[in-house]
Amino acid sequence: MGVTKTDLFSDVQNEIAVAAKAFAHPARVAIIQYLLKSNACINGDLVQELGLAQATISQHLRELKEIGIIQGTIEGSRVSYCINPIRWEEIKSQFNGIFNQFKVPESGNCC
Repeated sequence: MGVTKTDLFSDVQNEIAVAAKAFAHPARVAIIQYLLKSNACINGDLVQELGLAQATISQHLRELKEIGIIQGTIEGSRVSYCINPIRWEEIKSQFNGIFNQFKVPESGNCC
């Protein structure tokens, strides 16, 4: 297995890559969209909404929690998750920083 040379890249580039990896699975995108739509939910709601097994959803939630894009609170035997607004803005800003660098050439094409 190859060694990744993350030290060759800036902290921001590494952070964007980690966030992009978290967004790289359609189940995680669906979870994020559901949380954005509902502004909070209980883990069990995701099982019904996505049709995935509880264990699978828990793994995806763990991935999203690792990058801090979601946060959870324990209420009895349930965990409620929502978007972490501070981290959401950080990630959004990082991606916008890349996307906003592109300027459409006056000729309309790049080559």
